[in-house]
Amino acid sequence: MSAAEIAVAGLRKRYGATRALDGMSFTVRPGLVTGFVGPNGAGKSTTMRVILGLDAVDEGTALVEGRPYRSLRHPLSHVGSILDPAAHPSRSARNHLLWLAHSQGLAARRVDQVIEQVGLASAARRKAGGYSLGMRQRLGIAAALLGDPPIIMLDEPFNGMDPDGIVWMRGFLRSLAAQGRAVLVSSHLMSEVQDAADHLVVVGRGKAIADAGVADLIAAASGNRVAVRTTARPDATTVLGRAGAAVVATGRDTMTVSGLPADRIVALLSQSAVPFSEVSAHRATLEDVYLELTRDAVEFRAAKPREVSP
Repeated sequence: MSAAEIAVAGLRKRYGATRALDGMSFTVRPGLVTGFVGPNGAGKSTTMRVILGLDAVDEGTALVEGRPYRSLRHPLSHVGSILDPAAHPSRSARNHLLWLAHSQGLAARRVDQVIEQVGLASAARRKAGGYSLGMRQRLGIAAALLGDPPIIMLDEPFNGMDPDGIVWMRGFLRSLAAQGRAVLVSSHLMSEVQDAADHLVVVGRGKAIADAGVADLIAAASGNRVAVRTTARPDATTVLGRAGAAVVATGRDTMTVSGLPADRIVALLSQSAVPFSEVSAHRATLEDVYLELTRDAVEFRAAKPREVSP
């Protein structure tokens, strides 16, 4: 096992009749931002709590740097984490971090370094109770960085961030991985995971249902489909269908085509004088990938809204 690595193997846990984890297994490797995603109730929070020694399991192991978290003498020097960016509301951000640093034998100068690193220098002496959610997220990240750990675990770090904060967070996560750290990020925001993560672990019903690179997952979901934009969709459908293509309408003037390469589609439409303004390789989004993978793992699903008659 690499020094900076999380290894989760065969985790099983029940809460009464509820099976929270059902063989959860994956690895978080150094130098990568690993997105950890799944529907509510899929086992994400339970898994992160088990890694941090906050919950026990019926079976399986969760190791950081080859050891259980509870065996670490100074855990903040091994794993930095935020599951809930909480701080005593009447304590200043700096004093909150000083208290944590003292508990781990860390110098006060390290507190000022991480405050500067997360952009809270101008608000460090303000009471944490007056912080916005986005500022509390930054404070939580500062706490996670105190021990300069090789492993970082963040639960919903984009939550409460304004657009500038989201852009900062993406770059910050990538910079942590570029330093050789193993970074695990749980999030419901697929667009942010797509822009920040290198690898993805998708979980459902207590186990990992996908464990692969983000680019590989998107490429597999995109398939060999071609996106076509035309003002004559019925004519285009007829022409391409005769050539053996499968055509699916995606909008009033858009469709995806399977079974024919883009250059062949262009030639067929041109020969038949069917107007078109775009023919390009279809690229799925990470949200497309996620919805397809978790389609059968969603515990709570709302009914589709009824159409209102005019």
